[in-house]
Amino acid sequence: MKIGELAERCGVTAKTVRYYESIGLLDEPHRTPSGYRDYDDVAIERLRFVRDAQSTGLTLAEIASVLELKGAGERSCSHTVSLIEAHIASIDTQIDQLTHARRELSLLAKRAEALDPASCTDPNRCQVIADERQIT
Repeated sequence: MKIGELAERCGVTAKTVRYYESIGLLDEPHRTPSGYRDYDDVAIERLRFVRDAQSTGLTLAEIASVLELKGAGERSCSHTVSLIEAHIASIDTQIDQLTHARRELSLLAKRAEALDPASCTDPNRCQVIADERQIT
C-alpha cells in the first residue's frame, strides 16, 4: 500500500509517516520500481502502536526505547511500566502545582471582592495582585 493509504488507515498524515521513518520509529519500506513507498501490514501494526503509545502520553523517544527493546528480542513490559509510572508521578506533581495555584488565585479573587476599584491609583501595579504589605 502507498503512504497515503497507510496514513489514512492509521489516522495520521503522510507527513507523520515520513517523519517517523526519518527518526527510525518505522522501518524504511520497500520501493516500487517507480520509487513509491510500498508498505505492508507490519507497518500498519507498528504505526498503530506508535500512535496508541503516544496517546498514553509517552514521548517519541520513550516509544523508540520500547521498540528498541522489542527489536532486540527482549521483553519491554517492565521498561514500559517504569515509563508509565514516571508519567503518573509527573502528572501528580502537576496536579499539586495546579491545586496550589488555584488556591492562590482563589485568595486573590476573594481579596479583590473587598477592594475598592476607585482606590487603585498606582500606575505601576494593580492592587488585586500587589502584595498586601505594599498597599498603603
